[in-house]
Amino acid sequence: MWKKVMLSILAVIALGVLAAGCFTSRAGYASAPYTVRSTDGPFEVRDYPSLQIAATRTGPDGSDNGFMRLFHYISGDNSDNGKISMTTPVFMLPGATQEMAFVLPESYRTNRPPQPKESSVQVRELPARRFAVYRFSGYRRTETEAEARRQLETWLQKVRLIGDGEPVYAYFDPPWTPSFLRRNEVMLPLKPNLP
Repeated sequence: MWKKVMLSILAVIALGVLAAGCFTSRAGYASAPYTVRSTDGPFEVRDYPSLQIAATRTGPDGSDNGFMRLFHYISGDNSDNGKISMTTPVFMLPGATQEMAFVLPESYRTNRPPQPKESSVQVRELPARRFAVYRFSGYRRTETEAEARRQLETWLQKVRLIGDGEPVYAYFDPPWTPSFLRRNEVMLPLKPNLP
């Protein structure tokens, strides 16, 4: 009996330490700024300012070293040979070919970011935009993303908001974070001039 009680206590403590470690690893990074316009449970409407990003084409599952190309850029493989602070989230951007993007620190909204040495990495600006956002957990999988998008589109119909384009997926956690503790978001741009 005592062994079961002690094992249960140790399991709870271990889970607490793991959760705290995952939270602090995410909290250790600056995040892309935004203003929340409204909240409804896991759903939000947000305004994002223009953002400077470093982006590279990537395969559907991100297994083609896109992350490492971006990581090398912020680690000094750039025209300044300088390090750039990591931020969250990592965006998966839609398009004819999917892109992975790192948001550059806010200081680069007014200062020109260094240029990548790797030709497959581009630095550019994402324009300011309003998004409907749904937060979900789990590892990055096509099925999980599709279900999250369905949840967001169902909510948009319920609250009578209209999407305008393809979704952006945002991932906030390092790879070692357990599935149920991960913060992921699907972000659908909204038609302009909404209240």
